[in-house]
Amino acid sequence: MTDSMASSLCITAIPDVPDIVEGDDLAAIVGDCLVASGHTPVEGDILCVAQKVFSKAEGCVYPLSSITPSPEALRYAEELGKDPRKVEIVLRESAEVVRAFRHPGQSEGTMICRHRLGFISANAAVDESNIAETDAAMTLPPDPDASVVAMRDALEARFGCRIGVVMTDTFGRPWRIAQVNVAIGLAGVPATLREQGNEDAWGRTMKVTEAAFADELAAASGLVVKKAAKTPLVLFRGLDWSPSQSKAEDLLRGKQEDMFR
Repeated sequence: MTDSMASSLCITAIPDVPDIVEGDDLAAIVGDCLVASGHTPVEGDILCVAQKVFSKAEGCVYPLSSITPSPEALRYAEELGKDPRKVEIVLRESAEVVRAFRHPGQSEGTMICRHRLGFISANAAVDESNIAETDAAMTLPPDPDASVVAMRDALEARFGCRIGVVMTDTFGRPWRIAQVNVAIGLAGVPATLREQGNEDAWGRTMKVTEAAFADELAAASGLVVKKAAKTPLVLFRGLDWSPSQSKAEDLLRGKQEDMFR
């Protein structure tokens, strides 16, 4: 991204996105919202779309009354003070429980899990917020990359221009408080921008610098999205980028480089 592109970047939260229900044609709804807001896509636009609308459209909301906890879920629930039905969903979504803990004074503990998709997150990204259903929990879509590729293809066919789509979710960070949006699904957007071999401003060759481009987009989208405002769609216009076959897993650090487990 050049300085001129950075100075002209526009980030817009698209309003009036309706509540999404299972079976909705999400690409059609997103396209209609873009047109209605006066932001018909143009060449080079990037859309960041919150994971929750994909999960709702793809039927990833589960009534807790339908969940039977396993013995393992009951054990964690007792240890952590959690609902065993929610723990069961967390376990089903997880490839590994990295750590489970409850600090003194906490009413409910946390499970740090390696999700089946490879992400490390609290409670395998199982969530109960921003869903209409009560006593229910939401999981990530089965294949976030495939979901955003399908949306990207449909929108490009409708509007006749090249765009990128990023699915975002909110994750905590191990060494810093609070949460930030990260990329969990990519369509056309580079996962990273490698600077190795380029020179810095003083002419020194950079050896390790690599910008997490997709995560930077996701984090920036959080600046204009309010959790209670139903604005899951953010448009980026003015970025200089080249299409890529990147996948969200390209942002994950391999086990051979893991210094903390």
